[in-house]
Amino acid sequence: MPSTVLIVDDEKNILLTLQTSLQLAGYRTELAASGQVALDVVSARPVDAVLMDVKMPDMDGLTALARLMELRPELPVIMMSGHGTIDTAVKATQLGARDFLEKPIARDRLLVALRNALKQQAMLEELQALRAEVGRYDMVGSGPAMQRIFSLIQRTAPSEGRVLITGENGTGKELIARALHQNSKRKNAPFVKLNCAAVPHELIESELFGHEKGAFTGAVSVRRGKFELAHEGTLFLDEIGDMPQAMQTKLLRVLQEGELERVGGAETLKVNVRVIAATNKNLEKEIEAGRFREDLYYRINVVQIHSPPLRERREDLPALIDAFLKEACTKNGRRPLSLSPDALAVMSAYDYPGNVRELRNLVERLAILCEGPVVQGQEAAELLPRGKGTVPQSAAPSVPPPIPTAAPAAPAPGGGFRPRVDRTFREQVEDAEREIILFTLAHTQDNVTEAARLLDLERGHFYKKMKALGLRRGAEKDAGTSGGEG
Repeated sequence: MPSTVLIVDDEKNILLTLQTSLQLAGYRTELAASGQVALDVVSARPVDAVLMDVKMPDMDGLTALARLMELRPELPVIMMSGHGTIDTAVKATQLGARDFLEKPIARDRLLVALRNALKQQAMLEELQALRAEVGRYDMVGSGPAMQRIFSLIQRTAPSEGRVLITGENGTGKELIARALHQNSKRKNAPFVKLNCAAVPHELIESELFGHEKGAFTGAVSVRRGKFELAHEGTLFLDEIGDMPQAMQTKLLRVLQEGELERVGGAETLKVNVRVIAATNKNLEKEIEAGRFREDLYYRINVVQIHSPPLRERREDLPALIDAFLKEACTKNGRRPLSLSPDALAVMSAYDYPGNVRELRNLVERLAILCEGPVVQGQEAAELLPRGKGTVPQSAAPSVPPPIPTAAPAAPAPGGGFRPRVDRTFREQVEDAEREIILFTLAHTQDNVTEAARLLDLERGHFYKKMKALGLRRGAEKDAGTSGGEG
C-alpha cells in the first residue's frame, strides 16, 4: 500500500507542484493550506509523513510542528522554507523534524529526503518490535519432532499458502509463525500479531480492520487495523479458535476478497496479507459444536503444523535448558551456571504442563536462587512445583533409604548420578531412573504408594519399573499395608 504524504503550504501552486511530483513517484497525497488544517487531517486520517512549510499565516510551521509531535510523536515531518536560516533549521530539528529543505526544492532532493524519513521510521518501528521481543529465544531442538517442524517450515515458508499452527499453550506456536515469515518472500515487510483471546469481543473488529474518528465512543482519531499494518507482510492470528462467530464471518470475506472497510468508514481498502493462524483448540470439534465456521477453517488450514508438547520431545530438554540458563544468567547479572548430571536428570523427568514457557521460567528461577556454580539435583528438585511433576520437591531425609540398588552407577562427589563412559546410553538412562526412584523413596520414607504418586506413575507400573531396574522393597510402609506385591 503506497505511503500517504500530507503536504502543508499556504501557496496553492506549490501544493499542486509538490503533489504532482509525489504522485508520479508513487505516493498518495493529502493537501492542507494551513497548520490547523494539517492538525485536523492528521487527527482524522492516517498519514505516513508530512511535508510542511515554515512561513504560513495564522499558525506558522514550527508551531504546527510542535503540536503534531504532541499528537503523533512518531510521525516523520520534513520542514521546508524559502527563507530558511540555520537557526530555523536547528529549531525545527529540536522540535522533531526529520529534515529541512530550502525552496525551490529539487525533485530528486525531495524524494531522497522523503524516502530516508520513511525508512528511518520503519527502522525505529522495527527496533521497538525487537525491544519488545528482548528475552525471546530461537527455536531449539534436534529431535525428530523438531526436525519435522523445520522441514515443514522450509517447504511452506516460500509459498503464499495460509498455515494453521496447532498445539498446547507454551509450545512455541508464535516462534513457528515468525520462522515462516522470516523465511518467506515477505520477510522485509511487517510481521503483525493479534491474540484473539486477549481482545474484548466488541473491540476485535476495530483491532483487525481499524476505525474512523468518531466511529464509537473513545474513537478520538482514525486508527489503522492489523490488516492494514501488515500490508505486504504477515498477520499472525493467535488463538483464532476464540474469535467471536460474527467476526469469523467478516474475516472470511477479507480472506476471500482481500478487501475491508474500517469500522465507521465507507472506503473499501485492498490489502495483501498472508495470514498464519494458531490455536490450542480442536477446531474440528469446535465446528461440530457450532462454535467455529467450517468454511473459515478450510480457508486458514491450507497447511497445518503441529507444535508438540515438551513431554513428547524430552530429547530437546538439555539444549533448551542450556540456552535458557545462559539467557537467565545474563539477564539477572549472575555468573554462569551449569547443571550437574543428576540435576539434568531431575529436570528431564518433569512433565512441564506449561511446556517451554514453564521450562524457561523454571530455569530462570534456578539462575536466581541457586548459588552455583553447579546446580545439584537436590536443588533442582526443591524448585519444581509440588505434586505436578515426576520428581519430589523436598530434599531427602538424612536416614539412608532401606532399599538396595543393583549395580548403581559411580556416585558423584556429594551424591547424585554421574555418567560413565563404559556404559551405553540406555544403561545410563536406567542409572538415572534408578537414582530418581531411590531419591523419591527416601523422601517418602519407603512409602511406595506416595512415591508412585509423586512420580506420576500407576502403582503397578512403579513396581514393574523397580523390578526392571533390579530394585527391591525394604521396610514396607505402603499406605498401612504389610504385604502384597513385591
